[in-house]
Amino acid sequence: MGSDTSRRWWRKSDLWEVASVLLLGQAVSFILALLNFTSSLTANLGANSPVTLGLLGYLALTLIYGSILLYKRHELIIPWYWYALLSFFDVQGNYLFNSTYYFSSITSVALLDSCTVGWVILFTWIFLGTKYSLLQFLGAAVCGVGLCLVLLSDAGVGGGGGSNPLLGDMLVIGGTLFFALSNVGEEFCVKKNCQLEVLAMLGVFGMFFSLIEITILERKNLEAVTWSTELILTLIGYTVGFFIFYSLTSFILKTSGSTLFNLSLLTADMWAVIIRIFFYEQKVDWLYYVSFLIVGVGLFIYSKSEKNPIPNLSLESENRNRNPRYQLVHEQGTEIPSVSP
Repeated sequence: MGSDTSRRWWRKSDLWEVASVLLLGQAVSFILALLNFTSSLTANLGANSPVTLGLLGYLALTLIYGSILLYKRHELIIPWYWYALLSFFDVQGNYLFNSTYYFSSITSVALLDSCTVGWVILFTWIFLGTKYSLLQFLGAAVCGVGLCLVLLSDAGVGGGGGSNPLLGDMLVIGGTLFFALSNVGEEFCVKKNCQLEVLAMLGVFGMFFSLIEITILERKNLEAVTWSTELILTLIGYTVGFFIFYSLTSFILKTSGSTLFNLSLLTADMWAVIIRIFFYEQKVDWLYYVSFLIVGVGLFIYSKSEKNPIPNLSLESENRNRNPRYQLVHEQGTEIPSVSP
């Protein structure tokens, strides 16, 4: 039986499936690094409008996926208020992340973004019932030690850059909390529903909440922006990257889960360092390299002890469908049952 298992593993189809998941994860990681770069660039160009950046991305999702949804006359499978809550978390995460670039360096933001992994592990364990081993928790803790070095560097030991690095670090940690809630919620939605509906509704409600916050927080800032060709091109680039990132994210969450997704994004830190060196022409403090090494060790421990951290919602669906609390699928001619929190 061992030889049969080995032959199955080395089949071209199996190898291509593994390679495609890894490559897709790295593609998303690279796009995230580009989003971090363009968001930082807009801040340097004087556009103090973090919510507006997200609004343009949500608008793209709404126009493209919403139009397809309307064309197909698709009826919602999951109640709209769950999408509203999911979008609220996502908008706040984008706002906090984009705000950090006014206070901290792009490398610090990218490194502290790794905190999302810890939040996701906690939330998938609480809300989705995912089980993790002690070694996996140890790996996550080692990653946390590496991230603490970033805080130490930004406090003045190494100098992370930015006008108020510690404030920027706190903002990005808050952003990871909201993004983790958004990722876990989106994972549940895409595994219970089609990606088209999730992306369209995320765009609609994301745009709605963004418009409200722009009216309250950014109206005067937008009036004071000095528009230039470079700034407009940067905004267009961010919007395109935002659309591609969210489209690929929904696919990875559906096939792999939010924990593996956020682990893949940790390599965005490497891309951020490359961007900082070659585009910003800044030196990277030695503590960052130590942090990378420690985080890498933590990821190695986590990966070696990983068996099946992602809950198989498809296998659980039969049991959940017997419970009206989880009966979200809309059947023709029947109403969607309410879902109690």
